[in-house]
Amino acid sequence: QVQLQESGPGLVKPSQTLSLTCTVSGGSIITNYYYWSWIRQPPGKGLEWMGAIGYSGTTYYSPSLKSRTSISRDTSKNQFTLQLSSVTPEDTAVYFCARDHEGLRGTYDYWGQGTQVTVSS
Repeated sequence: QVQLQESGPGLVKPSQTLSLTCTVSGGSIITNYYYWSWIRQPPGKGLEWMGAIGYSGTTYYSPSLKSRTSISRDTSKNQFTLQLSSVTPEDTAVYFCARDHEGLRGTYDYWGQGTQVTVSS
């Protein structure tokens, strides 16, 4: 059973960088051919895919967030990390990490429980 767990600060000040980590257990992030995504849901809105890192370490980003987003991984800890720079209150959301098991098709079979991040001074 694969499990994902998000961690990071729940409150970030405007203009700062949001940093979240997803710790994966029960499966390796370098296993072919899985992709590990960050997805968020602002209050009252739908899910927004932010980006992903593949089993080979290649990264993929949403065009709308690409200039502010960086995803990396630590294979020794089986973790992948999201950094979102220059945050504003519009970045307030529940942030999820998830595993896509059929390429980058949004076919998520495992999700973290989500973590609330509020951007406020």
